[in-house]
Amino acid sequence: MSSNLFSMMMREKGKLVIWPANLDKSRSRKGGRIISRKSSLEAPLLRELTAAAEKLNLNPEVEADKKYPRTWWESSGRILVDNNEAKTMVARKIAKAIKGARGG
Repeated sequence: MSSNLFSMMMREKGKLVIWPANLDKSRSRKGGRIISRKSSLEAPLLRELTAAAEKLNLNPEVEADKKYPRTWWESSGRILVDNNEAKTMVARKIAKAIKGARGG
């Protein structure tokens, strides 16, 4: 295993990876959405995810240059947040915080 790959794996240990696609209402479950359409958002942005995660004290680490594997041609970025509960629960909380910030 290369040292670069190893350091990447170690950095992500104890963190959850949240992609904008995970909260995107326009995506299917196969396309990457992990929460219900009712809970999901129209075109979530990386900066919205970051702001919501900060508001929820999830200590987000932004990786703006990352590309979601299913849409590798789009540079959407991702955030790494503290792993203190299930990924879907964290995603729902982030989506709810974004909806509140959007005023909806």
